[in-house]
Amino acid sequence: MQRLLPGILAMATTVVASNILVQFLFGQWLTWGAFTYPLAFLITDLTNRLYGAHAARRVVFFGFAVGVACSLIGTQIMGEFGPLVTWRVAIASGTAFLAAQLLDVAVFDRFRSGTWWRAPLISTLVGSSVDTALFFTIAFSAPLAVLEPGNDVSWANELLPILGLGPMAPLWVSLAVADWSVKLLLALVALLPFRLIVRKLTAPIA
Repeated sequence: MQRLLPGILAMATTVVASNILVQFLFGQWLTWGAFTYPLAFLITDLTNRLYGAHAARRVVFFGFAVGVACSLIGTQIMGEFGPLVTWRVAIASGTAFLAAQLLDVAVFDRFRSGTWWRAPLISTLVGSSVDTALFFTIAFSAPLAVLEPGNDVSWANELLPILGLGPMAPLWVSLAVADWSVKLLLALVALLPFRLIVRKLTAPIA
């Protein structure tokens, strides 16, 4: 357990920071949380590379527990428009995190023996795509309003051009596309720290 402590603390910090920063907008389509949350995939992949899939799943479950705690706290804090976190968003967040991170672990393990960058890049791209699709669909799509009938998400289903440029779609689709784009970009950027940290921690002692 001691060897996993840095990963557990890093994951907990990332989850807490993302839950706080998601309350603050960055431009029209993003929140600041979009830039911190992808670090969770880097932490999972580093743990997987250094200690194996079982250890990575343990770090994921700790992160999930912290995320659930943050969501429960958020549902009890009232903001200008109601609770900071609705139950529907809490369900979406927990479901997306757990499914995407565990998928990331499985895909990474599948490509573990290939070129060093294949496992972290492919697993993060797959996990990030699933995370975005699950979260925004569960949290905001009209057909799933049954999850929390008292939560009005009509604002998220207003038809607008995607990112202000593309074909017409519900607003939440633009939010999802913007979020997904940031995750894809950061998946590429994260390859550098992944490579450097793995090299540092696996280098032979002189």
